[in-house]
Amino acid sequence: MDGLRRDFLIEDLQAVASEAGVTGAILVECERTVDETLWLSTIANGSDLICGVVGWAPLTSSNTVSELERIASLPKMKAVRHPIHDEMDEQFVLREDFNFGIAALKQFGLRFDILIFERHLPQTIQFVDRHPNQVFILDHVAKPRIRDRALSPWKENLTELARRQNIYCKLSGLVTEANWHTWSGEDLRPYMEAALEAFTPKRMMFGSDWPLVTLASSYGQWSRTVRAWISRLSPTEREWVLSRTAIEAYGLDTSR
Repeated sequence: MDGLRRDFLIEDLQAVASEAGVTGAILVECERTVDETLWLSTIANGSDLICGVVGWAPLTSSNTVSELERIASLPKMKAVRHPIHDEMDEQFVLREDFNFGIAALKQFGLRFDILIFERHLPQTIQFVDRHPNQVFILDHVAKPRIRDRALSPWKENLTELARRQNIYCKLSGLVTEANWHTWSGEDLRPYMEAALEAFTPKRMMFGSDWPLVTLASSYGQWSRTVRAWISRLSPTEREWVLSRTAIEAYGLDTSR
């Protein structure tokens, strides 16, 4: 983990994105503070590489609505995320105060990134059903137990979740759920296949999970792994996975 204990700045992102042939990216919260969200928006506003920001907001506080109004006004702000998988309460997504905060997102045009472990999928299905008009993006394919080579019940629950048309899926975070030192594309294939079958290319988007991906892979290696896996798809389907799904899900400005 020592390699992650430093600042990663826009120059670092520009370097790895250029190597991977990536021309547009979305910054995603990590520190879970409004200050970081403000900083991310400032960075994004000064960079043509950054198309949008997924920030953090206090969704369970008494001032949730006013904070969301402030955050939504920031440059390139597209969504918020809360690390549900770090909450001690396994039923956190069903809490009334949290759902009040989620219900407020729609009025400010903000999406919500869902960050969970596999075990949270059943309650997440109930959660998404409470907000049929809210756009959701599932991060890291709900972190399946790849090290254990376990497909069930992750696959069945993911397929059920994908039946909700208001949720997209980010193909990311898989290498860090596999063995960091010995993973291969073949290890990941059953999970990528299941996710693609569930969501289809029109609701599946490439995600780097950089810099956390560097625990098990470089940005470029992960990009090449995904590109090799989707090479069997049609050109239009590959375009959805690599750009169009993200543009649609996050409402990105493509005129830049």
